[in-house]
Amino acid sequence: MVEIKKDSLEDAFNKEPKENKANSTAVNSTPANSNPTPVSKEMEIGYHQGALNTLLNERNELIRLIQQIESIMQAHIKRLEEMGVKIQTSNDKKE
Repeated sequence: MVEIKKDSLEDAFNKEPKENKANSTAVNSTPANSNPTPVSKEMEIGYHQGALNTLLNERNELIRLIQQIESIMQAHIKRLEEMGVKIQTSNDKKE
């Protein structure tokens, strides 16, 4: 998993990714050693707000998916118990 450095998010905006530096002259028609133009505060705010909205929607979808899986698992557990199969849950192990 990649470590996220919250303090360097601003720097990420003002630096080109390592893989793009070699191709910066071909893609952007600017010299590789020139400084990238800084992003305005409003654009950066919009970027972060958009990222948060996207991540919030992804998290909500993941929660919905987990709830559906849990519901299906409970239905299988209920049916197995109706058939006489004892299901040992993590709560049962602690007792």
